[in-house]
Amino acid sequence: MTERQMILATILADGYGTLPGAWRAPHVDPGNYANIDANIRYAQAAERGGFTFLFTPDFPAVRGDVEHATLGNVMDPLMAAAAISQATNNIGFVLTGSTTFQEPFNTARQFKVLDIMSHGRAGWNAVTTSDATVAANYGKPVADRGERYQRAHESVQIVQALWGSWENDAWIKDQQSGRFIDPAKLQPVNLGGQYVASRGPLALPPSEQGQPVIFTSGGPSPHLLEFAGRYASGFIAEVWTIEEGRAQREAVRKAAADAGRDPDDIKYFPGLMTTVARTVREGLDRRIEYSGEVIEARLPHLSSMIGVWLRPEDLDAPLSADKLAAAHVASTDPRAGIALEVARAGWSPRDILAHGVIDYHPTTVGPGAVHADHLQKWFEAGAADGFWIMPDIFEDGIDDFVDEVVPILRERGLYPEKYAGSTLRENLGVPEQYGIGEWIS
Repeated sequence: MTERQMILATILADGYGTLPGAWRAPHVDPGNYANIDANIRYAQAAERGGFTFLFTPDFPAVRGDVEHATLGNVMDPLMAAAAISQATNNIGFVLTGSTTFQEPFNTARQFKVLDIMSHGRAGWNAVTTSDATVAANYGKPVADRGERYQRAHESVQIVQALWGSWENDAWIKDQQSGRFIDPAKLQPVNLGGQYVASRGPLALPPSEQGQPVIFTSGGPSPHLLEFAGRYASGFIAEVWTIEEGRAQREAVRKAAADAGRDPDDIKYFPGLMTTVARTVREGLDRRIEYSGEVIEARLPHLSSMIGVWLRPEDLDAPLSADKLAAAHVASTDPRAGIALEVARAGWSPRDILAHGVIDYHPTTVGPGAVHADHLQKWFEAGAADGFWIMPDIFEDGIDDFVDEVVPILRERGLYPEKYAGSTLRENLGVPEQYGIGEWIS
């Protein structure tokens, strides 16, 4: 049994899956986007597998080919999580909320209500927003990076001050004396910066974990690393290789140390896209069936990555000996090496692309051991503290992962047999915090 064990999370999204055509699968209800019962079912499956939290990436705007593809987002992260929290007991909710367009008082109130409703299972993925489409929905221009991060620093400090403005023992609830709250322990925060301010207090008591857990996500820019180092207990990442993951995790841990914190108090989560199947071939066929036109459209990109020209008529035959001899990592894209490795294993271009070599995260396809091997290799290499899992089709993909992969991880001593506690903070293994926190100035 290894002392250090991995943490698993999964995605909370539109009710379909990460394959473009998941919504068209015959066993999927095409109306799942507006059916909270579907996401409740998926959350319960993840909880059965001991997953620590559900994570919602959120893009509050319409994008893409909505005539043929889904919207991608859950309808509303907080409202969905509030409903799911009443049908689950242990799994947490790490929900994306922008510091750029949301006021700190609203953020503090909404996330702490969820934390109370869920008995201490809420987390806030605090992000800045630079997309013009989203900005237009709020009637504002895109601010420059310096302004966005200054506002983010101010917002998090105000939110956490508001969370702590109802002191732990403020709520007297003495029916005999008639004293409900000690007013000396529920006081305004009176905080303001260049961009945001709030008087407070926030009329909400602490939850079982005190207050929600702060996360952040994205690439390792200096601005984001400083932000994560000061405030975050979790970092959601997008990396494709162990070397990238290890380097980024170390950068995040160093940022925490530079902020005067224990590096172990921030957990690092790369993503993994999964197709669990009896064989690799069966899994690839499933991915091909529900990828639509995406595979054919990506053929030129694959050509540029491995340095050999691939034509549409080449899609279904393994690369010739001459092409394999000429193939090389011809791109700075970190996925190029993965693509070349799959090509050299003898797969056709269609199968190479079905392996997910141009997806947003690493992709594993096949029996449970294939997925467990990937997770173990990354975890033991120091490239992750845990992972957020993105199944191809949620309707069966989450259950398949829980049934086929989780037992292997447990047999190998890599994954806990049960929840450490009932709160998100306990299950992440991060310190207690209530209010602003010692490291924030």
